[in-house]
Amino acid sequence: MKPAIRFVHLWAGLIFGTILVVLGLTGSALAWMHELDVLLNPALLQVAPPPGMARGAAMRVAPATVQAATERLQRDPLYGRPSQLMFPERAGDVFVAWYRDPKQQASAWNVAVSRQVMLDPATLAVTGERTWGGFAFSRPQLMSTLFHIHRYLVAGETGKTVIGVTGVALLLLSITGIVLWWPRMTASAIKGALTVRHGGNWPRFNFQLHRAGGFFAAPVLLVLAVSGVYFNLPQWVLPVVGVLATVTPAAKPVNRSAPDAVPIAPSAAMAAAQAQFPHARVSRLALPAKPGQPYEIRLRQPSELRAGDGATRVSIDAGDASVLRTVDPQRAPAGDTFLSWMFPLHTGEAFGIAGRTFISIFGVVPLMFFVTGLVIWIKLHRPSKRKAKPLAA
Repeated sequence: MKPAIRFVHLWAGLIFGTILVVLGLTGSALAWMHELDVLLNPALLQVAPPPGMARGAAMRVAPATVQAATERLQRDPLYGRPSQLMFPERAGDVFVAWYRDPKQQASAWNVAVSRQVMLDPATLAVTGERTWGGFAFSRPQLMSTLFHIHRYLVAGETGKTVIGVTGVALLLLSITGIVLWWPRMTASAIKGALTVRHGGNWPRFNFQLHRAGGFFAAPVLLVLAVSGVYFNLPQWVLPVVGVLATVTPAAKPVNRSAPDAVPIAPSAAMAAAQAQFPHARVSRLALPAKPGQPYEIRLRQPSELRAGDGATRVSIDAGDASVLRTVDPQRAPAGDTFLSWMFPLHTGEAFGIAGRTFISIFGVVPLMFFVTGLVIWIKLHRPSKRKAKPLAA
């Protein structure tokens, strides 16, 4: 079987290696996405902290403040009603109001471009705006560009599918690499398979680095591969997980109130969600885009694994403020819990600053494997020099 396994390992690496290098390098930067974005755009994303609060202190936004921010935008003809409002996490952060551009719809080859408007949570003054989803390397657009390269290859759903297939290739590379690495079960053979020595021999060093490095990197690569496939092609992963554990069926809730009911205010929807999780911080609020749609509120509970926005969700009826659905990652069935681990493990945030630092450094590993593997392949397929025939006496 080894020749067939070596063939799969070789061609999976040659075909998908360049994409894996791009994903690794962009992932290194995205592990610090918010921090780098603030560093690049301080005037856009940072304001003076509210009175009595130190910059960087944890911050919880009141429903009245959210209502005032929404009304301020609605009154201004330059902005209007946002589709989503992201709340400041710490003192000094801004509100981020999202607007979908009807002229920029997502397609098989394009990523939908949205408009972001930033507000000071204390004064409700607009600090600036930018687009999110385009391709540019200016300071306001850099992190958006890196994110959409990492997630879509800047090619819409087609790029997303390519990255999902690349995740499958990474899974094959990891498994076949372990099989090819497997030595004889003797102490000397195992030690040799885990050792990297130079000794003045560059080809040997290159091969040992590829072989031993692959053994140590394989567990992380397997996690990144499975999570990457899940993010981009969940229809391939959910049935498999569903066979082994309970997974809650995905369904979009709709309002149960009368269609002609007077819509509730965003502050009422937020208060209803907070009543379900009193100790959680509300991180974002999505307003109904069409009649019949509810408010979608995301929260983060104090002991929740996922950082930032969290993974707790509440759907609120836009007509009567009743709770339509709650998603609590801390009380989820086994299948949902397994899936909820994917993002924190993929980004490293499951282990805090140390985990994010590790993922950021690990982003160069695909480049190392691609270069060392390419050198091995070139050396093995380089035609041997013909020896000169001795002249006849």
